[in-house]
Amino acid sequence: MLAEPETLRGAQRPRLFTAPTTFLSSAGQEAVELAAHAGLDLMPWQQHVLDVGLREREDGQWAAFETCVNVPRQNGKGGIIEARELAGLFLLGERLIIHSAHEFKTSRVAFQRIQSLILGCPDLRKRVRRMLNNTTETSITLVTGQSLQFIARSGGSGRGWTGDCNILDEAMILGDDAMGALMPTMSAVPNPQLWYLGSAGIGHPSVQLARLRRRALAALEAGEPDPSLAYFEWSVDPHVDECPPGCSAHDTATDPEAWARANPSLGYLITPEFVRNEMASLGSSGIFERERLGVGDYPSDDADTWQVIAEEAWRALAVADVQAVAEARQTGPVALSIDMTPERSHTAICAAFPYLGGVHVTVVDHRPGGGWVVERAKELHAKYGPRCWVVDPASPAASFIPELERPEALGVEVVKPKARDVAASCGQFYDAVATQGLTHFDDAPLASALAGAQKRALGDAWAWARRIPSVDISPLVAGTLAKWGLTAEVQEQPGDILSSVW
Repeated sequence: MLAEPETLRGAQRPRLFTAPTTFLSSAGQEAVELAAHAGLDLMPWQQHVLDVGLREREDGQWAAFETCVNVPRQNGKGGIIEARELAGLFLLGERLIIHSAHEFKTSRVAFQRIQSLILGCPDLRKRVRRMLNNTTETSITLVTGQSLQFIARSGGSGRGWTGDCNILDEAMILGDDAMGALMPTMSAVPNPQLWYLGSAGIGHPSVQLARLRRRALAALEAGEPDPSLAYFEWSVDPHVDECPPGCSAHDTATDPEAWARANPSLGYLITPEFVRNEMASLGSSGIFERERLGVGDYPSDDADTWQVIAEEAWRALAVADVQAVAEARQTGPVALSIDMTPERSHTAICAAFPYLGGVHVTVVDHRPGGGWVVERAKELHAKYGPRCWVVDPASPAASFIPELERPEALGVEVVKPKARDVAASCGQFYDAVATQGLTHFDDAPLASALAGAQKRALGDAWAWARRIPSVDISPLVAGTLAKWGLTAEVQEQPGDILSSVW
């Protein structure tokens, strides 16, 4: 018989757990005591995470280089972050701690919480030199020079710093761009550590969380701990949806004991009554299972698996008869777009035009570097008289915009999509493939880009991730924006109509 929901307490040990077993001691208890001295009393599960995450080997190095806490929302992961940061500043002597979150408002709230703890404890407050919370810096600096910096994640955030400890909040929105900026900051640190804290995976934005989870699952399957990862996951098993006769609990959304297994703070911070109301409100959309039961969506890490658009779906839209496309498209608008890789190693020019009730997208030119772009754009503009040129002003290709707009070049205003337009263009491209409203010539650069493409969060939507190792994404970005350019609000330019294909 199920326990009365009101008497349930959340599981203090995670369903999925692995950690290095070679260690001499742990600074976890000292961190817990320091937190309590500052007025932060931690629950047993939070203390357990700190005990494991702060284990040290005989040589003084951290037993776990990476510690990951995957737990449903509002369970108190912030308390772990605050205790770890207090320990880093006041116990461990770490020179620089970097706290990052997907959105800066989340980092700012975290700053305010730890600021309150420090200011409320005279023993800690007297060791502070300054606290900054302005438009240029949010940080806490001690009289010893030690610093805790709060930032929002982006491709460049944290570059140039040498962090002893990186705290990555909102780890379910963490991709290669952010990791590429933050990971190298630790390369010269004698004893660095990474802490990831977030809730269940939400698909492609959860690239790094998915990698950590796969490592943990591989360790559990092999029966051998990962040598550098401590992983904690509170969740239910989504594959177990019923139990044999006489079983008292099963992993379903309606089972209070499942709520307890996935939420260590049930009965402490979260009441069963709230969970029942939450379940009724969210219904069967799958959001309750993700947000409250920890059932996540974790992307693959294989760049050849066509993560966003299936290879079969893309290849099925290829048009082999180039001449037939040229003959069918004798009149109508053309949009052209330029994109460049973040390293400025390659640039692509793509075109889009109506075809058979949909849109045909093709790579016009794709070469190393960018010195050829403006002259090639002048040729194409004079020949085809496109309705617009599209360049993302936040992309590396933005450097071409002033030169393209000069009278001796294109002599027209380049269309500069806003962030919401970039997100819309990616959604429209994706939908066009799904509904077979897009065709292409199976251009190799475009196919290669799609094969390794990943999403990055952009507000409540997504855009193509730019920094993917060994993937030139520029043809895909240019093709996506060219398609969007066909319907963008622009002043049409007079000129010739497309009469052939490139």
